Amino acid sequence: MAIRNPLPLTSNDTVCCAPVTEQALSSQDAADIAPVFAALGDPVRLQLFSLIAASEESCSCDLEGPVQRSQPTVSHHTKILADAGLIMGDKRGRWVWWRVNPVRLAAVRRVLGEVPTP
Repeated sequence: MAIRNPLPLTSNDTVCCAPVTEQALSSQDAADIAPVFAALGDPVRLQLFSLIAASEESCSCDLEGPVQRSQPTVSHHTKILADAGLIMGDKRGRWVWWRVNPVRLAAVRRVLGEVPTP
């Protein structure tokens, strides 16, 4: 699965900008990060993300029931989450197995000012 708009990362996987708790985002940084928040701004996508994040891997076939949506709708929403770089998928047979992109999630946490626990 391709990631179209990943957060800008440097070679050592640090986010491009200071946390919002330390300094205001530039217009460019805000534009780069906004797709992540837009992807999570929909209740169905937020629920899908939480289901995927709560497990090591989730099959698309197992996501329809919890969100009470059809397979095409789940596919639409997981594509948006994947395009934002939040999840990654592997097609196995006719289903896609999803997992959280840990690098992207760590970058979002850093932008929000979360201090990693040792």
